[in-house]
Amino acid sequence: MLHSDDVLPSPPQRVLIAGVTGSGKTTLASRLAPLWHLEHYEIDALFHGPGWTPRPEFLDEVRAFAATERWVTEWQYTSKGTNDILPPRADLAIWLDYPYRVVRQRLLRRTLRRSILRTKLWNGNVEPPPWTQLSATKEESIMRWQTATLTKWRERMPDLEQRFPSMQVVRLGHPRELEHWLQRQPTAS
Repeated sequence: MLHSDDVLPSPPQRVLIAGVTGSGKTTLASRLAPLWHLEHYEIDALFHGPGWTPRPEFLDEVRAFAATERWVTEWQYTSKGTNDILPPRADLAIWLDYPYRVVRQRLLRRTLRRSILRTKLWNGNVEPPPWTQLSATKEESIMRWQTATLTKWRERMPDLEQRFPSMQVVRLGHPRELEHWLQRQPTAS
């Protein structure tokens, strides 16, 4: 496993970004796409249909972009079948393993901002009102989902590294480590 001081020999071609909800996966994917000339496929946009319903064509679309040569996406929806498609094709996984206080603050700010401003997300969906987060189940509340899945990557990553040895994994423990690591990496020519 690589860390913040490790330099990649060349820009990767297919990148997965792992981390708990609110860690900044989509933001990082958006930053890496132009840096390494990759196409960013926002996996939430492929999954969520109107009314927050799963889109039936989701896995077909994941298979289609995974078959291409240059992409970056968030490593999510593993229980929906993406683990059989994306890791075998990825050459790099960036694991944002941030402290709870960092990811909680980020998610709280993002969720409140989107909810109050009624920000349109994927297929016209908007975050529910903030007060509904208190009584919702983990499937209905992004805040409860984060709490329930907080240790998921720490538990799963050792096995995933063994299952996909051709995929390098970079583990970054704080946003400062991410910035340090990014400054050291090659850019696409």
